[in-house]
This record gives sequence, C-alpha cells and structure tokens, in this order.
Amino acid sequence: MLYQELSSLMAVTGADVSVAEAHGLAAGILCVNHRANATFWLQELSPDSVSMPADANDALTQWFEETRRLLIEEDMAFSLMLPDDDKPLSARLTALTEWCHGFLFGMGTANLPANLPDDSREIVKDIMEFTKLDTDASGEEAENDFMELTEYLRTSVMYLRIDLTTNNNGTVH
Repeated sequence: MLYQELSSLMAVTGADVSVAEAHGLAAGILCVNHRANATFWLQELSPDSVSMPADANDALTQWFEETRRLLIEEDMAFSLMLPDDDKPLSARLTALTEWCHGFLFGMGTANLPANLPDDSREIVKDIMEFTKLDTDASGEEAENDFMELTEYLRTSVMYLRIDLTTNNNGTVH
C-alpha cells in the first residue's frame, strides 16, 4: 500500500498515530516477537477500543502481515513506511522521528529482553537519538543524511529482528 492510502485508512480507524508511527510500532513488536499477531498491534494502535470498520481492520491486518513477511525474507526487501521523496524533507524527517518512536514503543510492548546484546543495545540507543532529529533541516546534504539514516535504520531493524528472535544456538524462538 502507498503511504497516502494508509494515511486515509488510519484516519478511518480513529487511531491517533501517523502511518510512520504505526509501521514503526509493528516493526518494533515483530523484531522482539516474530509470532506476534495483528490483533495485539491493532489494540496498541487504538487502545480506546474504538470500533474499527471490518474493511479497515482487514487492510491493516494485511499490512501488518506484509511487514512481518518483509522483515523475515532473506532478500532484505523491508523498508520503512515513510512519505514519498516528493514530500518536503521536513515532513519526511518528522515521519522518521515518529517511526522511531513507534518502533521503540513496539519493542517495549513486546517484552524486550533486559540483557540486550551489545550491538543491539547500540542500535536501540541510536534509534532513541533519532527521535530527537532536527526536522527543519534542508538542502542537499540534509537529503543525503536522510537517505543514510533510513538505510541505517532499515538494515539495523533487520539485524535486530534476527538478533532478538534467534537464541544462541541459531534457532528462532
């Protein structure tokens, strides 16, 4: 689905989060627990038990499952759900910070292990810092920095998923 389609869908649900934050939340949950179900995620999106139309529920469940599929696929197709490049950089940076907030919240709701491996701990610290990005940045250098940050996040999230869902003998739990 496209960002704008998802934005319209999110408005119908009554959820008080952006598309980027919702996607970060899903990715955070799935990085810690790849078996998590969409129902848990939907409850976190709309904790006030707002009744969601069935078609919106189905579409969001499908989006969650697609996020799961992309996270576990070996072709590294996972990407962050952010506004398109034709949107102003400030809007994309704001969405990136929201994505990071959602991701961290998702990891927390999914019972993040207390003893993270060192590499994973550093990644989480980086993501925490990304929630504080200057969203008023502009110019070619800022565009390049944005692309580097999104690529770092994309690959780091896939690394975290493997690191947090695989035990020491290499089996997925």
